[in-house]
Amino acid sequence: MNFKKTLILGYDAVSSLGTDLDTQWQRAVAGDCGIGNLTRFPLSAGFPVRVAGEVGEIDSRPYPFLQPREMAHWTSPIFKYALLVVHRALERSGIVITPEIAPRVAITFSTAVGGLDAVLQADRLMVAEGKMPNPFTNPNSCINMVGGKVSILTGATGPICSTITACATGITSLIIGEMLLQRNMADVVIGGAVDFPLVEPIVAGFATMNGAYRPKEGQPEEPPEKTSRPFSLNRRGFVVSEGAGCVILATDDFAKAHGLKSKIEMAGWSMTSDASHFVSPNLTTVQRCIKETIANTGLRPEDIDAVNAHATSTKIGDKVEADALRNIFGNNVPPVSANKSQLGHAMGASSAIEAILAMEGMIKETLLPTINYVSDREIEIDCVAEGARKLKQEFVLKNAFGFGGCNSCLIMRRVE
Repeated sequence: MNFKKTLILGYDAVSSLGTDLDTQWQRAVAGDCGIGNLTRFPLSAGFPVRVAGEVGEIDSRPYPFLQPREMAHWTSPIFKYALLVVHRALERSGIVITPEIAPRVAITFSTAVGGLDAVLQADRLMVAEGKMPNPFTNPNSCINMVGGKVSILTGATGPICSTITACATGITSLIIGEMLLQRNMADVVIGGAVDFPLVEPIVAGFATMNGAYRPKEGQPEEPPEKTSRPFSLNRRGFVVSEGAGCVILATDDFAKAHGLKSKIEMAGWSMTSDASHFVSPNLTTVQRCIKETIANTGLRPEDIDAVNAHATSTKIGDKVEADALRNIFGNNVPPVSANKSQLGHAMGASSAIEAILAMEGMIKETLLPTINYVSDREIEIDCVAEGARKLKQEFVLKNAFGFGGCNSCLIMRRVE
């Protein structure tokens, strides 16, 4: 098969650092943190989680598709923010989806958690008041509906699929999108992911499985901005956050035919599965995913300029990722940025948002910092702990690992 170049023509994101990309980038470079007090629902005295990365409200007035009448039935926030980032990413790309190109535009934009908040709300109303669910309850919670709404918004009528791989969903969506381009099933792909998982039982469930951050027993609560600490000696679990990120992929031929320019291309990728524990990562298969990604790109480890890590702040997960990097790169592990130190963990959307920040860093020749870092002797890697660092980057490795042992990694290349 003759492989085509897969170009990245546009992207956009919302996260706990802000609702426009420029603000998010500026805050990230400054070493700010988007994590604050959890306010999405009332907290009882004994509720185990008190901090979160919440996304701010947006001004919907410039966007007809976000007006109250249009969104009245789509109560889960995943729809509002998904449509926003898709719209803005397409604007940035310069692509106008006409009836002529619509059949060649695929959608792999997805979500890991979906609109479970709508089901919870309906259940509580049934129990408390005996009310039957709103007819839009199930559509709100249908995991593939976010892709369907993207299709309706954009008019894209090419292949559509939901690429759910838990916390790796965002990167997996780009990988599956690239497959569609290479198989000549599409010329353009709308990829990425959205998740707004700050729903009471979901957050509590992450706590009871010892995944979500909570302060050490008997110790006072810490400032929220200090709670997400990837790769750090004192890491105590991930901070549950919200967000959305959209990335527009296209073939080199399509871009040339439409006079579109790109500064980043998707250079290579791999996926593996752990076939091991349902949440604890497996070093062997995580390491193989990274190694295969480098090999599939036609590179050697020494060609990689930087790593954008998965790095959730869990004891085992961070150690496995660091060990995999050390085993592959030896004593020459490239600098590693852990964006979740600033964003928290937006579940399936996290890797899409982080890839977007990494691409901004490639264009601006800047590595984002890993904040709140306290050196751990068992994790001897350069985490860019001193603050944002100037560095020219041609090849950046992005790691993403999800519950169920879903591993997805890709390499992005800066092109002139």
